Amino acid sequence: MSPEFFTRRAFLGTSSAAMGQLALASLLGQESSAAASQELMSTFAPKAKRVICLFQSGGPSHVDLFDGKPSLAKYHGTNLPDSVRGGQRVTGMTSGQSSFPVVQPIAGGKLCGPGQVFISDLLPWTQKIAGEICVIRSMYTEAINHDPAITLANTGTMQLGNASAGAWISYGLGTDNANLPAFMVLVSQGTGKNPGQPIFSRLWGSGFLPSQHQGVLLRGGAEPVLYLDNPNGIAREHRRAQLDTLAQLNQQYGTLSGDAETFARIQQYEMAFRMQASVPELTDLSDESPETFELYGKESRKPGTYAANCLLARRLAERGVRFIQLFHRGWDQHIAIKHQLPNQCRDTDQPSAALIMDLKRRGLLDDTLVIWGAEFGRTVYSQGALGSPVAGRDHHGRCFSVWLAGGGIKPGYVHGETDDFAWNITHDPVHLRDLHATMLHQLGLNHDRFVYPYRGLDQKLVGVEPAHVVKSILA
Repeated sequence: MSPEFFTRRAFLGTSSAAMGQLALASLLGQESSAAASQELMSTFAPKAKRVICLFQSGGPSHVDLFDGKPSLAKYHGTNLPDSVRGGQRVTGMTSGQSSFPVVQPIAGGKLCGPGQVFISDLLPWTQKIAGEICVIRSMYTEAINHDPAITLANTGTMQLGNASAGAWISYGLGTDNANLPAFMVLVSQGTGKNPGQPIFSRLWGSGFLPSQHQGVLLRGGAEPVLYLDNPNGIAREHRRAQLDTLAQLNQQYGTLSGDAETFARIQQYEMAFRMQASVPELTDLSDESPETFELYGKESRKPGTYAANCLLARRLAERGVRFIQLFHRGWDQHIAIKHQLPNQCRDTDQPSAALIMDLKRRGLLDDTLVIWGAEFGRTVYSQGALGSPVAGRDHHGRCFSVWLAGGGIKPGYVHGETDDFAWNITHDPVHLRDLHATMLHQLGLNHDRFVYPYRGLDQKLVGVEPAHVVKSILA
């Protein structure tokens, strides 16, 4: 019987079990095809199986947290030299200022661990894991405003419509768990600036890649994934039969039309069905010990908080999710930085460190790459009158800091240097596309060969400009 004349009776007579197996085979086929394609994309063994990205949206102040400059106490209150600033105002937010007074860090800090990594006293828990992390002080970006900068950090370009880093990883490596997506996302709001910078769903979109590679948002509360539950009155076995019927129709249409998105739809429906059982188990924290909750902090018992999301990130890593993206809002401290920054650090410090400790004690850190970072840093000079309780720091993309841990990264190490004002990079600059190239390398993917054909071009996560693996930070 030809597809054009496939009858309803014959259609409904097809075995549900067989159809479910077909959909599952399609889903699992991602992994085998990804493995085959990986041979073409790399010539080296991966050091990491998965990535956890702790994205601190808003721009944490590297001046106050990771780029310690003893000289700033001497320069405090003096105007940032024009020879350093180069006449740049950086953004229009300080256009009303006639002076740019240097502000020393709002808290002290110390050299920590065997690698003598400088970490602010605002981050006492991060100080404890200094021996596990690699701090890159010489990150830079061309973007000066949040949305383009966040888009660049998460998709490799400031242009809209491109695939996110997590979608690229899903496309390249496939799924490691048939019951959960390869790419999952969690969003939280801190007690620094509230509300924080908006986070848009396109930041975990698939762009031009097949749609099954987009991230799935995991929310706090009673409905972690929207529209996952069956409607009232629809039993699970009835939904199984409906999906099998729909899968057959889509299979026929996809075969006739050659539409890849139709086959992606089969996979997405099947994944959603499987998530009906896997997501409740994932989000049920009743099997976690009191010790674990104590490690992550009291907020870890509250769904939707950064602490709870860090704990869920570990659970997702345990279950084979390839790319786990946390967005934490509230770092945009243009005003009241002396109040807002300590609050934001208290939200994030213990859970971030706890995640590293927890992964290590469970034997997961070695093959999990953790990245803590943001879209840019903040200026050394004051936004607003010096000493004012409402003063803050402006955006600064010329240099900023991130840290990495696990996944074959050199622990207890500092890469790159900036000048006495943490304004310009003096040694070993690292662009965001270099960070992406390094991440791909640790996953066993060659950033130059890892491509997707679209609009006549071989699209890459790192874009068209040269990108380099930061080899000095590799263990």
